[in-house]
Amino acid sequence: MKLKKIYDLAVLEGIVADPRGKTAVYEELKRTKEQFESLNPREKEYFDRERLVNPYDDTRILSGDQGTEVKTVLAGIDIDASELLLADRMNSKNRSKIDLVMSHHPQGLAYANFYEVMDMQADILACQGIPINICEKLVETRKKEVGRKIHAANHNRATDAARLLGLPFMCAHTPADNHVVTYLNKIFSQKKPAYLKNIMDILLDIAEYKTAKKEGSGPVILLGGPNSRCGRIFVDMTGGTEGPKDIIANLSAAGIGTIVGMHLSEEHYKKYQEKNMNVVIAGHIASDNLGMNLLLDKIEKVSKLNILSCSGLRRTKR
Repeated sequence: MKLKKIYDLAVLEGIVADPRGKTAVYEELKRTKEQFESLNPREKEYFDRERLVNPYDDTRILSGDQGTEVKTVLAGIDIDASELLLADRMNSKNRSKIDLVMSHHPQGLAYANFYEVMDMQADILACQGIPINICEKLVETRKKEVGRKIHAANHNRATDAARLLGLPFMCAHTPADNHVVTYLNKIFSQKKPAYLKNIMDILLDIAEYKTAKKEGSGPVILLGGPNSRCGRIFVDMTGGTEGPKDIIANLSAAGIGTIVGMHLSEEHYKKYQEKNMNVVIAGHIASDNLGMNLLLDKIEKVSKLNILSCSGLRRTKR
């Protein structure tokens, strides 16, 4: 399969799994096109035109010819120069002919602009019963905060290493995260957990969380107890990074009783605690594993690939 085909499939399957629904995603792409067409020539020069067909700024081909034929992929949760050197070393020792290095977390341009995907959080939060005007304003404030934090980063270190080593390199962040949300929502809808211990049991029946438990980073109840009743469950695992902490009061008022997330800052923890909400943290890397595995399964339905795992990824096929 060619690199461009793998990338296009990752984006397409991300849209299919998007918790907002495909209609909302394509409406966003339509608005982006209208925004682009309204720009003057100088502004268009700096516009990332990939945004016209890909709604996920944190998912990009970072290095390599899009026409590269890919048979073997080295995939990991975090890829930087060390993993790229590993791929080059494996190639030089004839251990494997690695055609593509694939990261979950963004690098390069995809990292510099990844906060742009946070806009999707407003729609996701509005689906929980919070007025969209509140969602948009609070998400915009949080988005600007994240943008300020990452602006000074050296975004292109790994991308430059891939280019110099002649390695095709891509990342798929939100498309994988969308798969986690859709997958867990479906299971919770079917099994209807009543207590937090039921959520824990469901998670530990999933291979990625079971492995993480054995490796010391499995699911944990952060707020509440095993016998605490769930109430309404909100799976909060996509949209770039953690959303605005000030939205937590609105989630509580909307009737959310339990949050199931990947990770949680101390500030968010305190806000949930103040509102007497339950929080189950499924695990960051374990959830990223689940999302990547589900996404890779979709890609492999189109063409069989030899996928080698590194950097925290444990390949599990379904």
